Amino acid sequence: MNRKPRTEPYLLLLFNYLHCRMNLSKIDNLNYTNLKKGYEGELQLDRLADKLQSELFTLNDLLLETNNTEFQIDSAIITQTAVFLLEIKNYEGEHYYESGRFYTINKQEISNPIHQLNRKETLLRQFLKNHGFHLPIEPYLIFINPEFTLFQAPINKTIILPTQLNRFIEKLDKHPSKLNGMHNKLVDQLISAHKKKSSFLKQPNYEYKHLQKGIPCLRCNSLLQSVRGNKVVCNDCGFEEKIESAVMRCVEEFMFLFPDWKVTTNGIQEWCGVVESKKTIQRILNKYLRATVQGRWTFYV
Repeated sequence: MNRKPRTEPYLLLLFNYLHCRMNLSKIDNLNYTNLKKGYEGELQLDRLADKLQSELFTLNDLLLETNNTEFQIDSAIITQTAVFLLEIKNYEGEHYYESGRFYTINKQEISNPIHQLNRKETLLRQFLKNHGFHLPIEPYLIFINPEFTLFQAPINKTIILPTQLNRFIEKLDKHPSKLNGMHNKLVDQLISAHKKKSSFLKQPNYEYKHLQKGIPCLRCNSLLQSVRGNKVVCNDCGFEEKIESAVMRCVEEFMFLFPDWKVTTNGIQEWCGVVESKKTIQRILNKYLRATVQGRWTFYV
């Protein structure tokens, strides 16, 4: 049973909103690409884990803290006898392992994912002990991408290569498991301790005045849209979307980017750019949000 479904990480969602409205720096673009790729890999594993029939709990994308140290867990699978700690890597292309280090085929050393997994295992063990739980932890490093090759791979039972993935899932499904109240308490503790946002998050700087206004196309992310009847149409790819859903997407985006700002008819009209009718914006806001009057001003929550 999936007790904590995966959601798009805060920073990835932020980049999704910003990348079509401003020019990201080279470092931010690289970070955005890596976040997207990592998230895609995690979703791949989720699709496999959803097929598990055994009695177990799955928790995805946990951000926890123990002893003033934050750590993030891609996936945790709780069975009767153990917590399976899964670190997922969506690497692709040819890599090799030598003297305890990972390299690309071009001899460029990369961060050692085994060290990352070991750190998370240690911190999770401390977390469990601090909250009175003593289930053993079984850590696994999963290379999810079928286009990934690791030459000279160590004979290490914690490393799951793409060709071993199906057998690993089958092994999990055959793992004897009968859950009880202790397991439920553990899941509740992990979920309640989850932090929505890291205290050490490094995010790109942005200002309203520097962001391009418009409605991003759902298909190609272009802001070059025009209104035709009750639809907005992308001038680049031709994709059509009802004005209501397009405007409410922009409202959601606006509230995420500027959580301390009030949502007003004028503000959303300016943010959407292409909807000339203020009455249309007002009608949509009244339909989906609650209007609050404060003096001469009306805003929506």
